[in-house]
Amino acid sequence: MTKIALYQSRTGIDPAANGDALVAAIQEASAGGAQMLFTPEMSGLLDRQVERAALNAREEADDLVLQRCREAAKEHGIWVHLGSLAIRGGGEKLVNRAFVIDKGGSIRSRYDKIHLFDVDLPTGESWRESNTYRAGERAVVVRETPVGVLGLSICYDLRFPALFAELSESGAQVIAVPAAFTVPTGRAHWEVLLRARAIEAGLFIVAAAQCGEHEDGRATYGHSMVVDPWGSVALDMGEGVGIGFAEIDLTKIEDVRGRVPALSHRKPIASSIAP
Repeated sequence: MTKIALYQSRTGIDPAANGDALVAAIQEASAGGAQMLFTPEMSGLLDRQVERAALNAREEADDLVLQRCREAAKEHGIWVHLGSLAIRGGGEKLVNRAFVIDKGGSIRSRYDKIHLFDVDLPTGESWRESNTYRAGERAVVVRETPVGVLGLSICYDLRFPALFAELSESGAQVIAVPAAFTVPTGRAHWEVLLRARAIEAGLFIVAAAQCGEHEDGRATYGHSMVVDPWGSVALDMGEGVGIGFAEIDLTKIEDVRGRVPALSHRKPIASSIAP
């Protein structure tokens, strides 16, 4: 049994203030007995004003939020899944990059968001992540973490089950889904998609999310969740900022997969559609 923590944040446009909040969350999670903390997508900067956000983005080696989180992880002896940061990754566009940091402060793995959110919503909201960000190209699993084999995804990736199938077939026991879901899509789809992904693969989903009204004018849904392999919601943090705790019992995976062995029954499907 492994105790984890989730940080549900209301990230703003000032990286220094966001870094302060993350360091405090790391300290609180460690003090509460968690072995690993999960934070949301865009934990270091959430700003829809492209020019201002670009001015605040840094190369990985120069990103002060990342540096402070690494130092805090080492100081407090806790692993941190930093849901994502806006990082200059070479070229004109940024990357939406997740980091797994061990309790010694070392970066164990990185993941760049593959599926970018380019949509026009009925509310009038329009999002074009591809205007600012370069998409990632590979699925990532991290072995030997406090929660076993950890698969990485970010927000909109949740809508693409093939990625989750790839992660589970690569041995993932837990998949992280850090997010900044909009309120309309969150209300309609957040919980059902998280539960579906957990049920399909018979594993844990840990989804730390942004919440509330942000400085840049957007509103995010919150409801950070932990879903077990049976699809039961073990934690739902509602709409407030703060730290939530949950237990990960990896023995549940074997039990559920024994009862519903869908993962072992997956087969490649040949197309019969005529050209």
